[in-house]
Amino acid sequence: MSRSVMLVTGAGKGIGAAVARLAAARGHDLLLTWGSDRTAAEATAAVCRAAGAAVELVQADAADPEATAFAFAACDARFGRLDAFIGNAGTTGPASSFLDSTDATWQRVFAINTLGLATACREAARRMAGSRGGRGGNIVCISSRAPAFGAPFEFIHYAASKGAVDAMVRGLAKELAGEGIRVNAVAPGMIDTAIHASAGVPERVERIVPTVPMKRLGTPEEVAEAVLWLASDAASYVTGAVLDVSGGR
Repeated sequence: MSRSVMLVTGAGKGIGAAVARLAAARGHDLLLTWGSDRTAAEATAAVCRAAGAAVELVQADAADPEATAFAFAACDARFGRLDAFIGNAGTTGPASSFLDSTDATWQRVFAINTLGLATACREAARRMAGSRGGRGGNIVCISSRAPAFGAPFEFIHYAASKGAVDAMVRGLAKELAGEGIRVNAVAPGMIDTAIHASAGVPERVERIVPTVPMKRLGTPEEVAEAVLWLASDAASYVTGAVLDVSGGR
């Protein structure tokens, strides 16, 4: 029996890399996309190959529909199938109050987090849909707890883009259920990655951790466990869910 195939976007580091590593350990072959850090992506791929996975690496800007189409075509060429798609690529954009935010920030964040994800979900669904010759499959999008709070004074643009992701997931789940496709999301809270430092607010973690009931950061591996569960047969009656992985916050 051939191994199942999973395509993970933004898989070079952080949550995406953790998902890729766990997927490889659990028997998936992988098409991994990365945006700017080739070294990190190759390191992730090496770990996955060591776990027994066949891995194809593709550089792709998640905001570029042509790059996304190329990544899915590369998956077709290498593996000839697609069983699961994990839409992880995302960006917070720079931290800013709403009054000081720019159109460029809003456009870039939505281009990656929302429009780019929609493009990728459509590419995945067209391959999985039973009415188009597919075998069904799973789509899991990485959302955020930010829409629940609005992220004022720092990331309203990000929270808004992820709120749109939640709505899209719920709609796609209903539309694609008859095609044999389950669509879910994971909404991480404060996770121990470099995302806050890269957005220019490294102190944000220290400020927010005390408001988390569990009083600690989550790990990328804890998020990956939720993702792999949603993408597995163990979650066979789950679709349209947005699963919080947030320590209770």
